[in-house]
Amino acid sequence: MTRSQMPAGSSATWRNWAGLESARGLRAVTPRSVDEIVAEVRRAADRGETVKVAGTGHSFTGIARPEHTLLLPGGLKGITAVDREAMTVTALAGTQLKVLNAELERLGLSLHNMGDIAEQTLAGAISTGTHGTGGRAAGLAAQVVGLELVTGTGELLRLSATEHPDVLDLARVGLGALGVLVSITFSVEPLFLLRAEERPLSWDEGLATFDELVSDHDHVDMYWFPHTDRLLTKRNTRLGTDLSLAAPLPRWRHRLDDDFLSNTVFGLQTAALNRAPRAIPAANRFASRMLGARTYTDLAHKVFVSERRVVFREMEYAVPRAAGLAALTEVRRVLDASGLTVSFPIEIRVAPADDVPLSTAYDRDTLYLAFHVHQRTDHARYFALMEAVMRDHDGRPHWGKLHTRDAASLAPLYPRFDDFLTLRDRLDPTRVFTNDYLRRVLGS
Repeated sequence: MTRSQMPAGSSATWRNWAGLESARGLRAVTPRSVDEIVAEVRRAADRGETVKVAGTGHSFTGIARPEHTLLLPGGLKGITAVDREAMTVTALAGTQLKVLNAELERLGLSLHNMGDIAEQTLAGAISTGTHGTGGRAAGLAAQVVGLELVTGTGELLRLSATEHPDVLDLARVGLGALGVLVSITFSVEPLFLLRAEERPLSWDEGLATFDELVSDHDHVDMYWFPHTDRLLTKRNTRLGTDLSLAAPLPRWRHRLDDDFLSNTVFGLQTAALNRAPRAIPAANRFASRMLGARTYTDLAHKVFVSERRVVFREMEYAVPRAAGLAALTEVRRVLDASGLTVSFPIEIRVAPADDVPLSTAYDRDTLYLAFHVHQRTDHARYFALMEAVMRDHDGRPHWGKLHTRDAASLAPLYPRFDDFLTLRDRLDPTRVFTNDYLRRVLGS
């Protein structure tokens, strides 16, 4: 099951998508109203227990791991309000991103930006700082203009620019530590097209032209294949709202490239390479040479989002944009010197600075480096080597992806870390929403 979709009861189990976190003996409840959420929060507080909402389990860390009561989001789905004058849309927090995208398309609307996976619930996506690349707002949380949440004392707070703006400011990336999110209001825009251009480059050409690529295109994403000199670049350019200009990939090409090759073949290949790691460099060189160029134009969310059926483990760090290419170069040097073989590409993205206090892009232009391994690969040594490089370059770890940082080492990275802790004391004084992960990254 997902892992979060299991029957209600007092002995339910939970497991995240990557299979790295699990819990048993849970009381699972699917609330369908604010009153039911409030009742569960107050029940847990009275018993000295904890409550967690776990969505689709796409966080690799234990950020959503329940200890006592597990709230399932299935009863809180769908759009509840559309304001075309203010250009905002409000949706219940258990709505999956892919469902929101489809509903926005029907309304002729779109989010400005998003990551490349849309399985997450809205609450999970903003609470962990999910982001895309480029644009004027890379992170989903930077597009949030309103929230409703139930605090640890059972109070329903409505947050906006005019109601509790200080709480909204900090709660946009709240790590699940401040309350149960009920609804989220996003700033939206008219449905628009993106022209996607994908083509391989050499390592030297990619690094030499990276700044130019980022300057000339709205959204740029690169993938370096370890043990090779090859990169795949993805450049997305906004074409406006004339949907008649759409020229999507033919269905056969989409099925071949994105379904069969990127999922079925890649999954079989990486699973096989787990048993023959010495073949990885040659396999990566072959795969990178097989990459071809392609260009297509489609609705924004259909360009941003890719289906990912190969289960993996991931660590991602955000380093200052000015240090980004130096960090990438050091990553390659350390990996080459380590003797490790890595079958998954390393992903490179950028983000403009934002004003969300616990966003990894807070107050600084950012370059993201993401490291992946197959779900059955021991990630420990590889991620430890890469994390050391990231720490040397003032990196901030993604809250929903694997890392070893704790509150003492995270606090200096976030100028408003203490403000967040103060708000947590105010909204959840008895720690109804805590778990082991939050005790580590925020303290007890």
